Amino acid sequence: MIDSHTVLGDSVSVSSQVIGVMVRGVSQARRSWLVALLAVASAPAVCGQGKVETPQQTNAKIQQLAALSRARPVDVTIGSGDLLHIDVFDVPELSRDVRVSDVGEISFPLLPERVPAAGLTPFQLEGKFEDILAERGLVSHPQVTVFIKEQFSQPVSVVGAVNHTMVYQITHPTSLLEVLAAAGGISDTAGSVVMVTRPAPSAARAEPVSAPSDPPGEAPQAHPADEQKITIRLQDLLESGDSVYNIPIYGGDTITVPPAGIVYILGFGIVQPGGYVLQGHGEQITVLKALALAHGLTTFAKSDSAVILRNNPATGGRDQLPVHIKAIENHKIEDVPLQTNDILYVPDSVGKKVLAHGATAALGVGSGVAIYRAAQ
Repeated sequence: MIDSHTVLGDSVSVSSQVIGVMVRGVSQARRSWLVALLAVASAPAVCGQGKVETPQQTNAKIQQLAALSRARPVDVTIGSGDLLHIDVFDVPELSRDVRVSDVGEISFPLLPERVPAAGLTPFQLEGKFEDILAERGLVSHPQVTVFIKEQFSQPVSVVGAVNHTMVYQITHPTSLLEVLAAAGGISDTAGSVVMVTRPAPSAARAEPVSAPSDPPGEAPQAHPADEQKITIRLQDLLESGDSVYNIPIYGGDTITVPPAGIVYILGFGIVQPGGYVLQGHGEQITVLKALALAHGLTTFAKSDSAVILRNNPATGGRDQLPVHIKAIENHKIEDVPLQTNDILYVPDSVGKKVLAHGATAALGVGSGVAIYRAAQ
Protein backbone atom coordinates (compact mmCIF):
# COMPACT_ATOMS: atom_id res chain seq x y z
CA MET A 1 0.00 0.00 0.00
CA ILE A 2 1.10 3.58 -0.49
CA ASP A 3 1.14 6.71 1.69
CA SER A 4 -2.20 7.77 3.11
CA HIS A 5 -2.29 11.49 3.77
CA THR A 6 -4.06 12.97 0.75
CA VAL A 7 -6.90 15.23 1.85
CA LEU A 8 -9.94 16.16 -0.19
CA GLY A 9 -10.04 19.62 -1.67
CA ASP A 10 -12.17 21.37 0.92
CA SER A 11 -10.76 19.65 4.00
CA VAL A 12 -8.53 22.57 4.92
CA SER A 13 -11.37 25.08 5.12
CA VAL A 14 -13.63 22.72 7.10
CA SER A 15 -10.84 21.79 9.51
CA SER A 16 -10.11 25.48 10.04
CA GLN A 17 -13.71 26.08 11.06
CA VAL A 18 -13.56 23.26 13.60
CA ILE A 19 -10.25 24.60 14.96
CA GLY A 20 -11.74 28.08 15.31
CA VAL A 21 -14.60 26.81 17.42
CA MET A 22 -12.34 24.79 19.69
CA VAL A 23 -9.62 27.35 20.19
CA ARG A 24 -11.98 30.09 21.34
CA GLY A 25 -12.26 30.29 25.09
CA VAL A 26 -8.77 29.02 25.93
CA SER A 27 -5.76 31.04 26.94
CA GLN A 28 -3.25 32.44 24.43
CA ALA A 29 -0.53 30.04 25.64
CA ARG A 30 -2.76 27.04 25.33
CA ARG A 31 -3.84 28.20 21.85
CA SER A 32 -0.28 27.84 20.59
CA TRP A 33 -0.01 24.42 22.19
CA LEU A 34 -3.34 23.37 20.64
CA VAL A 35 -2.30 24.40 17.13
CA ALA A 36 0.96 22.49 17.50
CA LEU A 37 -0.91 19.41 18.63
CA LEU A 38 -3.20 19.66 15.58
CA ALA A 39 -0.18 19.66 13.29
CA VAL A 40 1.00 16.42 14.87
CA ALA A 41 -2.45 14.86 14.77
CA SER A 42 -3.03 15.70 11.09
CA ALA A 43 0.38 14.47 9.91
CA PRO A 44 0.54 11.07 8.23
CA ALA A 45 0.89 8.48 10.94
CA VAL A 46 3.46 5.69 10.84
CA CYS A 47 2.08 3.04 13.13
CA GLY A 48 1.72 -0.68 13.25
CA GLN A 49 -2.07 -0.53 13.19
CA GLY A 50 -2.31 -1.38 9.45
CA LYS A 51 -1.95 0.80 6.42
CA VAL A 52 -4.69 2.86 4.84
CA GLU A 53 -4.97 4.74 1.59
CA THR A 54 -7.30 7.32 0.13
CA PRO A 55 -9.61 6.60 -2.83
CA GLN A 56 -7.42 8.94 -4.87
CA GLN A 57 -4.45 6.68 -4.26
CA THR A 58 -6.54 3.61 -5.08
CA ASN A 59 -7.63 5.26 -8.35
CA ALA A 60 -4.03 6.09 -9.25
CA LYS A 61 -3.25 2.40 -8.84
CA ILE A 62 -6.24 1.48 -11.04
CA GLN A 63 -4.95 3.81 -13.78
CA GLN A 64 -1.44 2.36 -13.59
CA LEU A 65 -2.60 -1.25 -13.67
CA ALA A 66 -5.07 -0.53 -16.48
CA ALA A 67 -2.26 0.91 -18.61
CA LEU A 68 -0.14 -2.18 -17.96
CA SER A 69 -2.96 -4.60 -18.74
CA ARG A 70 -4.34 -2.85 -21.81
CA ALA A 71 -4.64 -5.41 -24.55
CA ARG A 72 -3.37 -4.89 -28.09
CA PRO A 73 -6.26 -3.57 -30.22
CA VAL A 74 -7.55 -6.29 -32.54
CA ASP A 75 -10.77 -6.87 -34.46
CA VAL A 76 -14.05 -7.09 -32.60
CA THR A 77 -17.33 -8.13 -34.09
CA ILE A 78 -19.57 -5.66 -35.89
CA GLY A 79 -23.08 -5.12 -34.58
CA SER A 80 -26.31 -3.28 -35.30
CA GLY A 81 -26.00 0.50 -35.17
CA ASP A 82 -22.24 0.59 -35.76
CA LEU A 83 -20.88 3.14 -38.22
CA LEU A 84 -18.33 1.61 -40.58
CA HIS A 85 -15.87 3.24 -42.94
CA ILE A 86 -15.29 1.16 -46.06
CA ASP A 87 -12.39 2.17 -48.26
CA VAL A 88 -11.81 0.59 -51.70
CA PHE A 89 -8.24 1.33 -52.74
CA ASP A 90 -7.97 3.56 -55.81
CA VAL A 91 -11.78 3.65 -56.21
CA PRO A 92 -12.83 6.71 -54.19
CA GLU A 93 -16.42 6.66 -55.51
CA LEU A 94 -16.95 3.37 -53.65
CA SER A 95 -15.33 4.52 -50.41
CA ARG A 96 -17.82 5.75 -47.84
CA ASP A 97 -19.29 5.55 -44.34
CA VAL A 98 -22.19 3.13 -43.88
CA ARG A 99 -24.42 2.39 -40.91
CA VAL A 100 -25.27 -1.20 -39.94
CA SER A 101 -29.05 -1.62 -39.89
CA ASP A 102 -31.12 -3.01 -37.03
CA VAL A 103 -31.09 -6.39 -38.75
CA GLY A 104 -27.30 -6.32 -39.09
CA GLU A 105 -27.00 -5.49 -42.80
CA ILE A 106 -25.47 -2.66 -44.82
CA SER A 107 -26.31 -1.15 -48.20
CA PHE A 108 -23.56 -0.47 -50.71
CA PRO A 109 -23.62 1.26 -54.12
CA LEU A 110 -23.93 -0.96 -57.22
CA LEU A 111 -24.93 -3.92 -55.07
CA PRO A 112 -28.65 -4.72 -55.38
CA GLU A 113 -28.79 -6.78 -52.21
CA ARG A 114 -27.84 -5.85 -48.68
CA VAL A 115 -24.63 -7.28 -47.27
CA PRO A 116 -24.83 -9.06 -43.86
CA ALA A 117 -22.24 -7.52 -41.51
CA ALA A 118 -23.33 -8.19 -37.92
CA GLY A 119 -21.26 -10.86 -36.24
CA LEU A 120 -18.31 -10.41 -38.61
CA THR A 121 -15.01 -8.80 -37.72
CA PRO A 122 -13.80 -5.90 -39.90
CA PHE A 123 -11.17 -8.25 -41.37
CA GLN A 124 -13.84 -10.80 -42.34
CA LEU A 125 -16.02 -8.10 -43.89
CA GLU A 126 -13.04 -6.86 -45.92
CA GLY A 127 -12.64 -10.32 -47.48
CA LYS A 128 -16.36 -10.58 -48.14
CA PHE A 129 -16.44 -7.23 -49.97
CA GLU A 130 -13.38 -8.11 -52.02
CA ASP A 131 -15.07 -11.36 -53.15
CA ILE A 132 -18.33 -9.57 -54.05
CA LEU A 133 -16.60 -6.77 -55.99
CA ALA A 134 -14.43 -9.25 -57.92
CA GLU A 135 -17.29 -11.68 -58.67
CA ARG A 136 -19.48 -8.89 -60.05
CA GLY A 137 -16.64 -7.45 -62.12
CA LEU A 138 -16.87 -4.06 -60.41
CA VAL A 139 -13.17 -3.97 -59.46
CA SER A 140 -10.57 -6.24 -61.03
CA HIS A 141 -8.25 -6.62 -58.04
CA PRO A 142 -10.10 -5.04 -55.12
CA GLN A 143 -8.31 -4.07 -51.94
CA VAL A 144 -10.84 -3.20 -49.25
CA THR A 145 -10.24 -1.74 -45.78
CA VAL A 146 -12.98 -1.70 -43.15
CA PHE A 147 -12.81 -0.13 -39.71
CA ILE A 148 -15.40 0.70 -37.11
CA LYS A 149 -15.75 4.47 -36.99
CA GLU A 150 -18.41 4.57 -34.28
CA GLN A 151 -19.45 1.59 -32.21
CA PHE A 152 -22.82 1.33 -30.51
CA SER A 153 -23.31 -2.43 -30.45
CA GLN A 154 -20.98 -3.37 -27.57
CA PRO A 155 -22.15 -1.27 -24.59
CA VAL A 156 -20.95 -1.87 -21.04
CA SER A 157 -22.84 -0.10 -18.26
CA VAL A 158 -20.74 1.11 -15.32
CA VAL A 159 -22.83 2.05 -12.27
CA GLY A 160 -22.62 2.38 -8.52
CA ALA A 161 -19.87 3.99 -6.47
CA VAL A 162 -17.67 5.16 -9.37
CA ASN A 163 -16.69 8.73 -10.17
CA HIS A 164 -18.47 8.74 -13.54
CA THR A 165 -21.35 6.39 -14.25
CA MET A 166 -21.23 5.74 -17.97
CA VAL A 167 -21.88 3.48 -20.92
CA TYR A 168 -18.55 2.25 -22.26
CA GLN A 169 -18.32 0.93 -25.82
CA ILE A 170 -16.03 -2.06 -26.34
CA THR A 171 -13.85 -1.39 -29.38
CA HIS A 172 -11.02 -3.81 -28.59
CA PRO A 173 -10.35 -6.61 -26.10
CA THR A 174 -10.93 -4.84 -22.81
CA SER A 175 -10.26 -5.72 -19.17
CA LEU A 176 -12.11 -4.84 -15.98
CA LEU A 177 -9.37 -2.42 -14.91
CA GLU A 178 -9.61 -0.53 -18.21
CA VAL A 179 -13.33 0.04 -17.79
CA LEU A 180 -12.94 1.15 -14.16
CA ALA A 181 -10.18 3.55 -15.24
CA ALA A 182 -12.43 4.96 -17.98
CA ALA A 183 -15.13 5.56 -15.34
CA GLY A 184 -12.69 7.69 -13.33
CA GLY A 185 -12.10 5.01 -10.70
CA ILE A 186 -14.03 4.41 -7.52
CA SER A 187 -15.73 7.06 -5.42
CA ASP A 188 -15.18 7.82 -1.75
CA THR A 189 -18.08 5.57 -0.75
CA ALA A 190 -17.06 2.50 -2.79
CA GLY A 191 -17.20 -0.84 -1.04
CA SER A 192 -14.70 -3.66 -1.23
CA VAL A 193 -16.00 -5.57 -4.25
CA VAL A 194 -16.80 -5.16 -7.94
CA MET A 195 -19.70 -7.09 -9.46
CA VAL A 196 -19.93 -8.00 -13.16
CA THR A 197 -23.32 -9.11 -14.46
CA ARG A 198 -23.13 -10.87 -17.82
CA PRO A 199 -26.01 -12.09 -19.99
CA ALA A 200 -26.05 -15.50 -21.68
CA PRO A 201 -22.36 -16.46 -21.65
CA SER A 202 -21.18 -17.82 -24.98
CA ALA A 203 -18.52 -20.44 -25.52
CA ALA A 204 -15.98 -17.71 -26.28
CA ARG A 205 -16.61 -16.17 -22.89
CA ALA A 206 -16.52 -19.36 -20.84
CA GLU A 207 -13.50 -18.59 -18.68
CA PRO A 208 -12.81 -19.87 -15.13
CA VAL A 209 -13.16 -16.51 -13.43
CA SER A 210 -16.02 -17.02 -10.96
CA ALA A 211 -14.36 -19.58 -8.70
CA PRO A 212 -11.45 -17.42 -7.44
CA SER A 213 -13.72 -14.39 -7.04
CA ASP A 214 -16.34 -16.03 -4.84
CA PRO A 215 -16.02 -14.79 -1.24
CA PRO A 216 -14.55 -17.46 1.05
CA GLY A 217 -17.13 -19.43 2.96
CA GLU A 218 -19.90 -18.50 0.52
CA ALA A 219 -21.31 -20.86 -2.07
CA PRO A 220 -21.76 -19.46 -5.59
CA GLN A 221 -25.21 -17.96 -5.86
CA ALA A 222 -27.75 -19.43 -8.24
CA HIS A 223 -28.70 -17.12 -11.08
CA PRO A 224 -30.98 -17.40 -14.08
CA ALA A 225 -29.63 -19.54 -16.89
CA ASP A 226 -29.23 -16.50 -19.11
CA GLU A 227 -27.21 -14.50 -16.58
CA GLN A 228 -23.81 -14.84 -14.93
CA LYS A 229 -22.67 -12.85 -11.89
CA ILE A 230 -19.00 -12.49 -11.01
CA THR A 231 -17.88 -10.87 -7.74
CA ILE A 232 -14.28 -9.75 -7.37
CA ARG A 233 -12.63 -8.10 -4.39
CA LEU A 234 -10.93 -4.79 -5.11
CA GLN A 235 -7.99 -5.87 -3.00
CA ASP A 236 -7.52 -9.03 -5.11
CA LEU A 237 -7.81 -6.99 -8.30
CA LEU A 238 -5.27 -4.36 -7.23
CA GLU A 239 -2.90 -6.20 -4.92
CA SER A 240 -2.69 -9.87 -5.85
CA GLY A 241 -0.97 -9.41 -9.22
CA ASP A 242 -3.01 -12.38 -10.48
CA SER A 243 -4.46 -11.65 -13.91
CA VAL A 244 -7.35 -14.04 -13.26
CA TYR A 245 -9.07 -11.22 -11.34
CA ASN A 246 -8.66 -8.69 -14.17
CA ILE A 247 -11.29 -10.45 -16.22
CA PRO A 248 -12.17 -9.60 -19.84
CA ILE A 249 -15.24 -7.41 -20.30
CA TYR A 250 -17.70 -7.91 -23.16
CA GLY A 251 -20.51 -5.91 -24.71
CA GLY A 252 -23.69 -6.32 -22.68
CA ASP A 253 -21.87 -6.58 -19.34
CA THR A 254 -22.91 -4.44 -16.40
CA ILE A 255 -20.20 -3.45 -13.91
CA THR A 256 -21.45 -2.44 -10.47
CA VAL A 257 -19.39 -1.08 -7.57
CA PRO A 258 -21.68 -1.34 -4.53
CA PRO A 259 -21.32 1.50 -2.03
CA ALA A 260 -20.06 0.84 1.48
CA GLY A 261 -20.70 2.66 4.71
CA ILE A 262 -18.34 5.28 6.13
CA VAL A 263 -17.66 6.14 9.75
CA TYR A 264 -16.01 9.43 10.68
CA ILE A 265 -13.41 9.51 13.45
CA LEU A 266 -12.69 13.08 14.49
CA GLY A 267 -11.36 15.28 17.25
CA PHE A 268 -8.04 16.50 18.62
CA GLY A 269 -7.68 13.26 20.55
CA ILE A 270 -7.31 11.21 17.32
CA VAL A 271 -3.93 10.57 15.69
CA GLN A 272 -5.29 10.40 12.13
CA PRO A 273 -8.82 11.83 11.95
CA GLY A 274 -10.88 11.20 8.82
CA GLY A 275 -13.58 9.10 7.23
CA TYR A 276 -12.97 5.35 7.03
CA VAL A 277 -14.68 3.10 4.51
CA LEU A 278 -16.19 -0.06 5.96
CA GLN A 279 -14.63 -2.84 3.92
CA GLY A 280 -16.56 -5.97 4.73
CA HIS A 281 -20.23 -6.56 3.91
CA GLY A 282 -22.03 -7.21 7.15
CA GLU A 283 -18.86 -6.76 9.21
CA GLN A 284 -19.57 -5.00 12.48
CA ILE A 285 -17.16 -2.18 13.21
CA THR A 286 -16.85 -1.07 16.82
CA VAL A 287 -15.30 1.87 18.64
CA LEU A 288 -12.02 0.01 19.25
CA LYS A 289 -11.79 -1.12 15.63
CA ALA A 290 -12.46 2.43 14.49
CA LEU A 291 -9.70 3.78 16.74
CA ALA A 292 -7.31 1.18 15.35
CA LEU A 293 -8.06 2.39 11.81
CA ALA A 294 -7.34 5.97 12.92
CA HIS A 295 -4.00 4.90 14.48
CA GLY A 296 -5.22 5.32 18.03
CA LEU A 297 -5.44 8.20 20.48
CA THR A 298 -3.07 11.08 21.09
CA THR A 299 -1.28 11.51 24.42
CA PHE A 300 -3.72 14.20 25.56
CA ALA A 301 -6.92 12.49 24.42
CA LYS A 302 -9.84 12.59 26.87
CA SER A 303 -10.93 9.06 26.07
CA ASP A 304 -13.78 9.00 28.58
CA SER A 305 -15.28 12.19 27.15
CA ALA A 306 -15.81 10.80 23.65
CA VAL A 307 -19.22 10.88 22.00
CA ILE A 308 -20.88 9.22 19.03
CA LEU A 309 -22.93 11.56 16.87
CA ARG A 310 -25.61 9.42 15.21
CA ASN A 311 -28.41 10.25 12.79
CA ASN A 312 -31.87 10.15 14.28
CA PRO A 313 -34.43 9.53 11.52
CA ALA A 314 -37.30 10.40 13.83
CA THR A 315 -36.08 13.92 14.62
CA GLY A 316 -33.96 14.56 11.54
CA GLY A 317 -31.05 15.57 13.78
CA ARG A 318 -28.22 13.72 15.52
CA ASP A 319 -28.09 12.16 18.93
CA GLN A 320 -24.99 12.39 21.15
CA LEU A 321 -24.12 9.07 22.75
CA PRO A 322 -21.38 9.15 25.43
CA VAL A 323 -18.56 6.61 25.01
CA HIS A 324 -16.17 5.55 27.79
CA ILE A 325 -13.17 4.28 25.85
CA LYS A 326 -11.02 3.48 28.90
CA ALA A 327 -13.77 1.31 30.34
CA ILE A 328 -14.04 -0.53 27.04
CA GLU A 329 -10.27 -1.06 26.89
CA ASN A 330 -10.30 -2.40 30.45
CA HIS A 331 -13.14 -4.81 29.59
CA LYS A 332 -15.42 -3.16 32.12
CA ILE A 333 -18.10 -2.54 29.51
CA GLU A 334 -18.82 -3.98 26.08
CA ASP A 335 -17.33 -2.43 22.96
CA VAL A 336 -19.83 -0.12 21.25
CA PRO A 337 -20.87 -0.97 17.66
CA LEU A 338 -20.86 1.87 15.13
CA GLN A 339 -23.29 2.46 12.30
CA THR A 340 -22.83 3.94 8.83
CA ASN A 341 -22.35 7.75 8.95
CA ASP A 342 -21.63 7.74 12.69
CA ILE A 343 -19.14 10.35 13.89
CA LEU A 344 -16.88 9.20 16.72
CA TYR A 345 -15.63 12.42 18.31
CA VAL A 346 -12.74 12.27 20.78
CA PRO A 347 -11.63 15.59 22.36
CA ASP A 348 -8.35 16.31 24.10
CA SER A 349 -7.78 17.90 27.50
CA VAL A 350 -8.31 21.40 26.08
CA GLY A 351 -11.04 20.60 23.60
CA LYS A 352 -13.15 19.04 26.34
CA LYS A 353 -14.15 22.53 27.52
CA VAL A 354 -15.82 23.25 24.20
CA LEU A 355 -16.96 19.74 23.41
CA ALA A 356 -20.53 20.76 22.69
CA HIS A 357 -19.44 23.40 20.18
CA GLY A 358 -16.84 21.12 18.69
CA ALA A 359 -19.33 18.31 18.21
CA THR A 360 -21.73 20.69 16.51
CA ALA A 361 -19.01 21.88 14.15
CA ALA A 362 -18.05 18.27 13.42
CA LEU A 363 -21.45 17.69 11.83
CA GLY A 364 -20.30 19.54 8.71
CA VAL A 365 -17.14 17.58 8.08
CA GLY A 366 -18.63 14.68 6.14
CA SER A 367 -17.57 16.09 2.76
CA GLY A 368 -14.43 17.81 3.92
CA VAL A 369 -12.24 15.27 5.68
CA ALA A 370 -9.81 12.81 4.23
CA ILE A 371 -11.40 9.50 3.31
CA TYR A 372 -9.31 6.38 3.88
CA ARG A 373 -9.66 2.80 2.76
CA ALA A 374 -8.24 0.30 5.23
CA ALA A 375 -6.23 -2.66 3.99
CA GLN A 376 -8.05 -5.90 4.69
